[in-house]
Amino acid sequence: MLHSLIMILDWFGICVFAITGALVASRKQMDIVGFAMLGSVTGIGGGTIRDVLLGIQPIFWVEQPAYLLTCVLVACATFFFAHILHHRYRYLLWFDAIGLALFAVTGADSALAHGASPSIAVAMGVATATFGGLIRDILGGESPVILSQEVYITAALSGAIVFVGLVGLGASQDVAVVMGFAAGFGLRAAALHLGLTLPRYRPKNGFNGDQ
Repeated sequence: MLHSLIMILDWFGICVFAITGALVASRKQMDIVGFAMLGSVTGIGGGTIRDVLLGIQPIFWVEQPAYLLTCVLVACATFFFAHILHHRYRYLLWFDAIGLALFAVTGADSALAHGASPSIAVAMGVATATFGGLIRDILGGESPVILSQEVYITAALSGAIVFVGLVGLGASQDVAVVMGFAAGFGLRAAALHLGLTLPRYRPKNGFNGDQ
């Protein structure tokens, strides 16, 4: 039952990430090819980098092209409905939070399944959850969200650490997945709802780094 739910949420997360990529394309007034490109790199970019770094062959969307096709179709559909979605972007941020937390867990789980150490598994969880958005922002000429004040990469890191930590302590995969997802989503949700941010560096004694 849990495996089926994870699969559903996995596809849901990919679709939501593809939409957020397509919305960046709409803000830049790209053509439908640009929508497909940004939607695809956002939806599957993080998982691609994970597989490349871990040496997994074939890469997941090469083995299952439905992942790529879904991203393209969702992004192209967004081309025609972006004007509607822009007014509901706040809701998409919440859907994005679900995808972020889920991919942090599934990315770490995939790394563990391929023999990675716990620390590498955590890193791969963060990469899976955030690097697609990083590529999207770079290609779209936007300031990368993972480098902003927002609690974003920290949420992915929390989810991956909780999942890997529980697995290491001998917890069942079901418990580890649920708790890892809850940690990542809970922190991101709190940040969205309460406007939480991490402390920023402040120069001391008038030093601004240019002296």
